[in-house]
Amino acid sequence: MNRTMRLTELIGGVVRAGMTRRPGGFRRSRFVLVVFLLGIVVNRAPAMLESTFLYFPTHSEAGTDLQEWRAGGKLIGYLSPVASPRMVWLMFHGNAGQASDRGYVRGSLRNTDALFIAEYPGYGRRKGSPSMDSINAAAVEAYALLRTLYPEVPIGVIGESLGSGPASYLCSLPDPPARAVLIVPFDNLAAVAGEHFPFLPVGLLLRDKWDNVAALAGYAGRVDIYGALQDTIIPVHHARQLAQALPRATYHEVDCGHNDWSSRGLVKIGD
Repeated sequence: MNRTMRLTELIGGVVRAGMTRRPGGFRRSRFVLVVFLLGIVVNRAPAMLESTFLYFPTHSEAGTDLQEWRAGGKLIGYLSPVASPRMVWLMFHGNAGQASDRGYVRGSLRNTDALFIAEYPGYGRRKGSPSMDSINAAAVEAYALLRTLYPEVPIGVIGESLGSGPASYLCSLPDPPARAVLIVPFDNLAAVAGEHFPFLPVGLLLRDKWDNVAALAGYAGRVDIYGALQDTIIPVHHARQLAQALPRATYHEVDCGHNDWSSRGLVKIGD
C-alpha cells in the first residue's frame, strides 16, 4: 500500500503551490484547488481510490508449490490438496501480489485440511479486472465449486487483509461457510481509506465499499479475528472494532506487522 503516497503527494503539491502564491492571488489559487478536486470527483470518482489505494496485482510466471485450480478450462485459483480432508479452507488474499504467492498459508493449517486460494479477476493469470463486484462474484463461484466437490466436508473461509471483504461477503449468503478466519481485517473499508486520505471525500471517491460488520451481522458460524499490533496498513483498531461488533467472534492479537503474521507461526487455523 505504499502507493497511497502518490495521491497524497499530488494533492499536497497543489495545496503547497496555492499557499505560496502572493497574497493577492491566494483566494484565486484556493479556487483553482477546489475546481481541481471537484474535477477529480466528477471525472475519476468511480475508480480513483481503487487505483491508488486498493488493487496492486502482479502477473508473475514464477513457480509455486501450489497446484492450479481450474474449472472448465478457467483459472479459479490455486490449491494444496490432501486426501479425504477433515476441513476445506477457501482463502482470499490481500490486495497485492497474486494467489500463487500464498503457499505460506499452508503452514498455518492442520495437515488434515485442504487449502484452495481464489484468484481475483485481473490478478496473476486470471482474466478480468478487479472490483468489489468482480471479486465477490469470483468468491461465490469458487465457493459453489467447493460445495460441489466436497458436499460432506465443512468449508471455511480465510480472509487476509482485503480478502476479509469477500470472505465476509460469503458469510452473508443464505448457505454460508461453516467458519470464518479473518486476518489483519478491516471493519469497514471506507473507514480505512478515510484514515489514509483524511483530506478527501472518501464517500464519493471510493467505489468499492466492503463493510464486514454488516456482512457478518447475521452470521451464526464461528468467527476468529486476528489483529496485528504493529499494523500500519490496516491499524489494529479496525480489527478490534470488528470484533466488538460481533459478540460471538473470538478475537486474537498478534505482535507483528500487517505482512508478518505467517512468517512467525503466530496464526494457527483450524484449532
